[in-house]
Amino acid sequence: MTIDWIILIGTLAFIVLYGVWKNRKNNSIEAYLKGGNESRWWTIGLSVMATQASAITFLSTPGQAYHDGMGFVQFYFGLPLAVVIICLFFIPVYHRLKIFTAYEFLEERFNLKTRTLTAILFLVQRGLAAGITIYAPAIILSVVLGWNLKLLILIIGVVVIFYTLIGGTRAVNVTQKQQMFIIFFGMITAFVFIIKSFPSDIGFIKALTVAGASGKLDVIDFSFDPNNRYTFWSGITGGLFLALSYFGTDQSQVQRYLSGKSVKESQLGLIMNGFLKVPMQFFILLVGVMVFVFYQFEPAPIHFNPKAVEAVQNSTSSGELKTFQKQLDRIQEKKRSLLLTSKVLDLKAIKSLDTREKEIRVEVKTLIQNADPEIEVNDKDYVFISFILKYLPQGLIGLLVAVILSAAMSSTASELNALAATTVVDLYKRNRKQQSEKHYVNASKLFTLLWGVIAILFAGFGSLVENLIQLVNIIGSIFYGTILGVFVVAIFIKRIKGQAIFYAAIVSEILIIGFFYLDFFSYLWLNVIGTALTVTLGLVIQILLPKKN
Repeated sequence: MTIDWIILIGTLAFIVLYGVWKNRKNNSIEAYLKGGNESRWWTIGLSVMATQASAITFLSTPGQAYHDGMGFVQFYFGLPLAVVIICLFFIPVYHRLKIFTAYEFLEERFNLKTRTLTAILFLVQRGLAAGITIYAPAIILSVVLGWNLKLLILIIGVVVIFYTLIGGTRAVNVTQKQQMFIIFFGMITAFVFIIKSFPSDIGFIKALTVAGASGKLDVIDFSFDPNNRYTFWSGITGGLFLALSYFGTDQSQVQRYLSGKSVKESQLGLIMNGFLKVPMQFFILLVGVMVFVFYQFEPAPIHFNPKAVEAVQNSTSSGELKTFQKQLDRIQEKKRSLLLTSKVLDLKAIKSLDTREKEIRVEVKTLIQNADPEIEVNDKDYVFISFILKYLPQGLIGLLVAVILSAAMSSTASELNALAATTVVDLYKRNRKQQSEKHYVNASKLFTLLWGVIAILFAGFGSLVENLIQLVNIIGSIFYGTILGVFVVAIFIKRIKGQAIFYAAIVSEILIIGFFYLDFFSYLWLNVIGTALTVTLGLVIQILLPKKN
């Protein structure tokens, strides 16, 4: 394990110290919040990808594929089109106005209260997300590795605050470039190792056949069921609107490309992300599918959360757990025999065994709930890290844990940087005018620290809810539709003025929260509905408002 610790600590220390050393001097608010507008397109592209690719991506996505297959990739189908729209309409406006935050544009177009409202909506949802991006890797690593949860949360939070506070936007961009190289290298290395770990007569093509026999390669679903979260239609509509709002109006992303040397550099960086993101997510899901295939030839845990299994073992249901374990062992042995001895796969037999295995796992989740109702029974987030720790060789374990922590740091750094920028530019600076550049830089550092502390506190009181990658997207979807609706009106519908859109946004957000609470739709559709509601209500209210002479 010594080599793992050396690789883990060395990797993280290099990223942090290099970022701070390269960007330790920021004498103006423009240098601190926009990196002096010096970023080239490849730095922007990698920084945008790193901001979105949090630790949750590398912990949850393989587990999502292990349990449910490749269908989650449909979530990203609307992203390339969203990026093209943002490059054509949003980026030129932002650069022309020379703004620090996306919400400054809304005061220019509407009024101060509309700008303030959207800034506050962003601060609420992104503040919650920042806590989750720290909490997600901390809870999983603490359970699997036995590390202290609160100490791990504190370490991740303090390290991110340290280099984000000192280096500002430029430090975030530079460190994210290093982090993405480590992430790509680590995931590709893990993928190659998994393939080489299959039985000698199971190559990559045969592995795909095995995965397909269990329904893991069902990528596209053309059904129209609104309650089905991931379909082709929800991806190109709900996913499109979510991507439009995230990349076009969320300051954690907007700040990445506002640091570009020119409009062209910002556009190229965002396009790079838009057309690499879907293949990247497809690959991460494929890693999860290959882990599934690996466990067709090795004993798979009855539940991937070790604390959940331990809770049942220490309860009166321990005998039932042993019975289910024996049944699962027999099913896995039959499946192995079928896969290794049959020249032509018996798809019907494999599906029957898969169905029975799923039934056993559901029964085990019931035992876990009865043993300890506070333990989350969904174990998707534990699949990949459990595989890493049990089967990968020394050195590679340290690298993959570094990947997870690097991803946590990169996304959290962007969020803290954006939260500080929005707080200073859209709220603080409005009420403390005519101050020196140094004053605003120090205020930005203070708010970086404040939001970092808030994120750490929120992470400390967090709880694991369903699948973490879905939780982050759910929080975004509750707010993004309304925010995007305001920006759509600002850019495309000139007849709607500030008073109308302000009230439309408030009513729309209240209705969206109600729809989410009543569970009327899959969360992806909230982005479409929120945008449509804001635009429609804006038009209606504008018509009803008394016209000025």
